[in-house]
Amino acid sequence: MCGIIGYVGYRRASPVLLDGLRRLEYRGYDSAGLAVLEDQDLTLYRRVGRVAELAGAVPEKQEGHVGVGHTRWATHGGVTKENAHPHLDGTGRIAVVHNGIIENASELRGRLERDGVVFHSETDTEVLPHLIRAFYKGDPVAAVRQALLRVNGTYGIAVVFVDHPDMIVAARNGSPMVIGLGDDETLIASDTQALVRYTRRVIYLGDGEIARIDADGVQTVLLSGASTAKEVEQIDHEWGVSEKGDFDHFMQKEIHEQPESIRRCTRGRVVLEQGNAKLGGLDLSPRDLLGISAVEMLACGTSYHAALVGCMAVERLARVPAVAHIASEYRHRNPLLQRDAIFFAVSQSGETADTLGAVREVQLKGGEVLGIVNVVGSSIARACGRGTYVHSGPELAVASTKAFTSQVTALLTFSLLLARTRQISRNVGKDMAEDLLGVPEMVSRYLANQGPIVEAAHAIKDARYALFMGRGFSWPVAMEGALKLKEVAYVPCEAYPAGEMKHGPIAMLEQDTPVVVVMPNDHVREKTLSNVQEVKARGARVIMIHSEGDTEAAEQSDLSIAVPRVHDLISPLVTVIPLQLLAYHVGVLRGCDIDKPRNLAKSVTVE
Repeated sequence: MCGIIGYVGYRRASPVLLDGLRRLEYRGYDSAGLAVLEDQDLTLYRRVGRVAELAGAVPEKQEGHVGVGHTRWATHGGVTKENAHPHLDGTGRIAVVHNGIIENASELRGRLERDGVVFHSETDTEVLPHLIRAFYKGDPVAAVRQALLRVNGTYGIAVVFVDHPDMIVAARNGSPMVIGLGDDETLIASDTQALVRYTRRVIYLGDGEIARIDADGVQTVLLSGASTAKEVEQIDHEWGVSEKGDFDHFMQKEIHEQPESIRRCTRGRVVLEQGNAKLGGLDLSPRDLLGISAVEMLACGTSYHAALVGCMAVERLARVPAVAHIASEYRHRNPLLQRDAIFFAVSQSGETADTLGAVREVQLKGGEVLGIVNVVGSSIARACGRGTYVHSGPELAVASTKAFTSQVTALLTFSLLLARTRQISRNVGKDMAEDLLGVPEMVSRYLANQGPIVEAAHAIKDARYALFMGRGFSWPVAMEGALKLKEVAYVPCEAYPAGEMKHGPIAMLEQDTPVVVVMPNDHVREKTLSNVQEVKARGARVIMIHSEGDTEAAEQSDLSIAVPRVHDLISPLVTVIPLQLLAYHVGVLRGCDIDKPRNLAKSVTVE
């Protein structure tokens, strides 16, 4: 969940490192630091807080051409300057930046302390430079390799040595690292966002690999010492540098990008004439689809909510049993796998540690897992080998928005493909395909006329508690709305299936408690409307997300937010938009840091 950047080449290193850290700040922003090699010395800069604080401490005349930088999301140890990366060995001649968790750090620290090593931080990372120093005999790659053979856990690291001022050593195990190849310069980062300004030619390090990087390129070896050959890949144009443009925040921009991101996800995949879909990346023939006994999905957070929608669609359309699992729980429960079941790993970043662990657990037990991810070349995409990219483009706000709708779109497209093979006619399929292809226009229509969102935000901003409710496909949407409000605005809230509200949460309601109800014109509308009456009887203030033309819903609510009327399978793609905007505006009213909420980071690469 931290950001790493390294540079070796003809440019001054510090401006490149600071630029990379700014683009990686969404991965962690508790503190930041960099180490630059210059004049046979290593200069260290570290600051608590944002990259801007660090930039103010780095002299403009810093002339070194090799260095590493880091932006931190705290795991071991508090948010202090001493705990900020990079960390040094006892001689101050080796510097390490690290993303991940060293699970046997306490044991290694004890051994090193018994050998006289003095530690200056609470972090697990600091064992690495001291351990590398213990094995250093003049060969930096050998020293890193020997040190990592003693390490248990996950890591992406970059190491610089004063004795070798023209190179960086990097390694990975379970935490992403990508090398950018330029002309007379080479970079390494934990995310391609930090590289695209300088190159689009990249090499993805694999688990258990070590790289020696200099201005001329890279050489890689395995932890065993055997050399490896790496394929150079090209970063897609859509993963170019992202800017806010005319918007105040990336979250606001990304909400408004959803018509286009949904359109990209269906382009070339939804085939209207045949009432069908094509998902070539899955590599599943009609016979394969007929043989699927169940669909299971592995995900965390927002992606889990998208997976819940996908499972409901699979069961409704294709009549195939489907279940979504919270990956962090699934991987540790020794799960039973159904014969002929197919699994999907759903993740925006493709680096979610718990989801990746669940993928490996399923594969270990003989199951087949396909990826539904956004980031090309990510760990989950590579571990699965097959799957579908959602093509939502860069998403820099920590609170995910367009990735959710793109994931739902991809899963609805798969549901159509599976159902067309097994269950539904061409005409029914055409209706579904037409609905999917029409979603971007529906979302655009709503974004052009958002209703009393700001008024609803004022009703929530000072609330001690808020309740989100929905039924059917709207229940995961309610969960996603509550999650967004917690992430962005820090308002205590929860989401419940509307029918379950009576089994506990109703006790929380008092006069003017805000209750956000997601109620499109679907088959459970009347049931949900009855639940609305129950909360109104307790004095709650109802904020209703409903279909256009539903005058009864508007009359039963205190604040009425109408969205375009769509088929209930498609409704999550429309009803979630006002909930995203609601969280955004509440966060703005409360003075929150919209794109970088406290305690959070974008890519959850630690357990």
